[in-house]
Amino acid sequence: MPTDSIWSYAPGLDHARGADLTGYTVVARDGTAGHVDRQAGHHGMPHLVVDTGVWVFGRSLLVPVGVITSVDTAERKLTVSCTRAELKAAPRFRTDSETMDLVYLTTVGLYYGELPREERPAG
Repeated sequence: MPTDSIWSYAPGLDHARGADLTGYTVVARDGTAGHVDRQAGHHGMPHLVVDTGVWVFGRSLLVPVGVITSVDTAERKLTVSCTRAELKAAPRFRTDSETMDLVYLTTVGLYYGELPREERPAG
């Protein structure tokens, strides 16, 4: 997946663009990964900060919107194309200032952009 598309919603997810996804459950390919704590879009790189709860010892993750494969507004959940292990192995997110750090965001984009992808369903 090209790195620039990692920062864009997949085709068919136009309803998610601009929506408040805070509080939505994040589901990885192999189980629940946490919930959306907040959203940001500095440097034209929209992403979610996901609170993982106890499975990664309370660690938060930064997840680009390009890995979202579906959004269910009725159930308030979204699915990502990654496994929990891939999410956990992403560049470590430590402070909110990193959501504005272009170098950090670029590193995150490169990581997610190099992960193998399953075909993303529309809608």
